[in-house]
Amino acid sequence: MNISKIYIASDHAGYEAKTQVKEILESMGLSVFDLGTDNSNDSVDYPDFAALVANSIKHNDEFGVLICGSGIGISMAANRFSHIRCALSHNATIARLSREHNDANVLCFGARVVGAEVIKDMVEVFFATEFSGGRHQRRVEKLGVCQCS
Repeated sequence: MNISKIYIASDHAGYEAKTQVKEILESMGLSVFDLGTDNSNDSVDYPDFAALVANSIKHNDEFGVLICGSGIGISMAANRFSHIRCALSHNATIARLSREHNDANVLCFGARVVGAEVIKDMVEVFFATEFSGGRHQRRVEKLGVCQCS
């Protein structure tokens, strides 16, 4: 998989997990840009950090990682951006399928709901998995089109 940059951010609840993810990604030889938060002591708002990552991703070879307590709020905030396909994952299988079938460009998880080994497995598989295209391509294309009536 061709990856030029990975932007990572978390709220206060995800700070320690963010540190772990950075170490994993750097050990894989990937370029990681930490967009904050810079500590776990000061309460911050997860939508602000989702926006920082979403606004930083400008090309198909740029990816992101977002972390909050549950992963729910920060993934909802990220997916408000039309070019973001943020996958809330709880295990390596979901992380892999989010890449293979959904061409996810942001991995998201909750620091309060997954442990260190699961985090490691998810990060490694997400950033090693290619989008399979084929029948999934047309579905991914529909994600950018409002289907509201």
